[in-house]
This record gives sequence, structure tokens and C-alpha cells, in this order.
Amino acid sequence: MTHGDRQELAAFLRHRREQLQPADVGLVAGGRRRAAGLRRDEVALLAAISTDYYERIEQARGARPSPEVLGAVARALRLTVEERDHVYRLAGQEPPPRHRSQGWADAGLMCVLDALAPTVPALITDDLSVVVAQNPLNVALLGPLATGSGLRRAFVHRWFTDPDLRSRYAPEQHEQLGREYVADLRRVSGARAGEADVRALVDALSAASAEFRRIWALQEVALRRTTRKVLQHPQVGRLELQCDVVLSPPSGQSLVLFRPQPGTGTADRLELLRVVGTQDLAPAPR
Repeated sequence: MTHGDRQELAAFLRHRREQLQPADVGLVAGGRRRAAGLRRDEVALLAAISTDYYERIEQARGARPSPEVLGAVARALRLTVEERDHVYRLAGQEPPPRHRSQGWADAGLMCVLDALAPTVPALITDDLSVVVAQNPLNVALLGPLATGSGLRRAFVHRWFTDPDLRSRYAPEQHEQLGREYVADLRRVSGARAGEADVRALVDALSAASAEFRRIWALQEVALRRTTRKVLQHPQVGRLELQCDVVLSPPSGQSLVLFRPQPGTGTADRLELLRVVGTQDLAPAPR
């Protein structure tokens, strides 16, 4: 644990907030603004915390922010990994290992995520498939995956334990997709052998799912790649999508985007989903 400097933390966050414009973080500016930069309530919205809580952090008041809140604020302000680590130290916290997101998302990938928002569903995960950010169209497509707690934020965990999520995918693809997710997890477990977060995820899945145990025993190892996926959405029907994975080497995080397959009508149905499925998606304060 480091000693930290709450006043310096407040000054740094305030400065970074004032440098950002709504368009920089995927927001619409709206009417006349009294001051340059983002408002505190906009940062709070992006970080999925209450405005009052964020104000206390920026005013160096209240309890020390948790590592998860610091990560979420760093994501909201589009901080680099070096800037994120600086925030942790100013808050008196040890920065997490580079491969652990704790709510933070790669700033470069976030920029692409925002740019894709109007037409292409996309999300960002860390190497354990923990979802750290989704654009609104992806929330409409798959539901809110980045706002859960603990292991439920790992997509591979949700795949084997959440029937609602699984039901959105064509049944004939379940075996193939499950094997792809497990093969990628085994790749990561080999690269980070013995690390607590990897072991916890594998142990939890082994305890929760006989299907996972069967596939894990196959000893398959692979990197996630482009995959064609068919979803049956409850609002707009069949969606045929090309799922691309774009890796950011500096952070180890991945942008996963869902492109409509040409000639299938999926682009039109995604446009309908954008209209009917992205309303009232603001995250609840915590």
C-alpha cells in the first residue's frame, strides 16, 4: 500500500476532466455549456457511479476510492495505462498488474468503441474475457455484461452459467463457441500459470458446469479469432454476424466487434435494434 496524496489525485482528475470534450468520450454535447470540458455528472455516468461519489473524489473528501472505482474513473477519463497507475498511487493503492483491468479499459480501444457505436455492436475484454466496456448497441444486443460483479463479468463464465445469454446464440453453434472460449482460457492459463485470478475462474467454472469440465478436459489451446455467429434476438430476430477480435498489445485487452454479414438483412435489423433497443441504457449509480 502506498501513502498517496488525495489533493493531488483530485487535481489530476479535475485537470483531465477539463481537457475532455463530450465527443471525445462518445457523448452528445447538448446545449450551451458554462465551462470547458466534461461535467462531473458526465464522468460519473461513464464510470457507473453516483455524481455525489465522484464529486467527493474530486474534492478529496470521503473514504478512499476502491480499486474498482479508480479503474472505472480511469476508463471514463480515457487514461492510458501509465496514467491509470498514477491515479492508483495518488489514491494510496498499489496499481494492479497490467493484465488486470479492474474496470479500466484501453484508451485506444475505447476511442474505436465510441466510433463504432452508431452502427456496430462492440465490447472490450481483458485476457480473461472480463467485459470492461460495451457500446450501447452491444448492450442492446447481448445485455449489460460490463456492470456485473465478480466472475459474472467474465464472458466465458456467463457462457457456461447464464442461460439467458446462451439462448441468444443459435443452438447449433453452442458446442463450437464453448470450445473456442475454453481453448482461449487454457491459452491464458498457460501464459499466467498459477496466478490467483486465473485459478479462481477455472475453479469456479469447474464447480459450476459439467459442460465446462468436459471441454476443459479436451486440452485444446487457441487464440480467439474471427468467428461467424448467429444470434436470435428477442426484439429484432435473426442476426448473422462476423465477430472480429482486435488485440491491443500494450494492454493485452481486446476489442470484439460484431459486423453484419452482407446480404442477410442483418444491417437493417441492427438499425432497428439501435432505435428500439438502446433507449434508457444509462448505467445505474452505485
